[in-house]
Amino acid sequence: MDRTFNSMADFYPFYLEEHANRTCRRLHFVGTSLVILIALYAIFTQHWATLWLMPVFGYFFAWVGHFFFEHNKPATFKWPFYSLAGDFVMYKDMLTGKIRSGAHSATRRLPDLRQHAVFADFGIDPGRLF
Repeated sequence: MDRTFNSMADFYPFYLEEHANRTCRRLHFVGTSLVILIALYAIFTQHWATLWLMPVFGYFFAWVGHFFFEHNKPATFKWPFYSLAGDFVMYKDMLTGKIRSGAHSATRRLPDLRQHAVFADFGIDPGRLF
């Protein structure tokens, strides 16, 4: 049975369940870091052709995490936009310590995303965005 999500706030807890494995999350972190660095490099050097590397590096590390460590199918295949947003929210949560390094700590965090800092800092209701 396919799940349906009406908002990012509904999707993100599921997204965290799909990223319970610490190694998988760390590989996502590496891939997202490289995506950001490639984007910055392209902007500052104006070598726009390097932008094609963003999905290569981003997806490579994420898919290695899913196929070899998490043993599940990436959410990107069914929910590409929510998944992309989830990658960046999880990245920020890892940077700020909201997701600890423990194996299952990701699923025990962030019970109410409407109060989540990434949205609350800007006065945004995530249910209206996604």
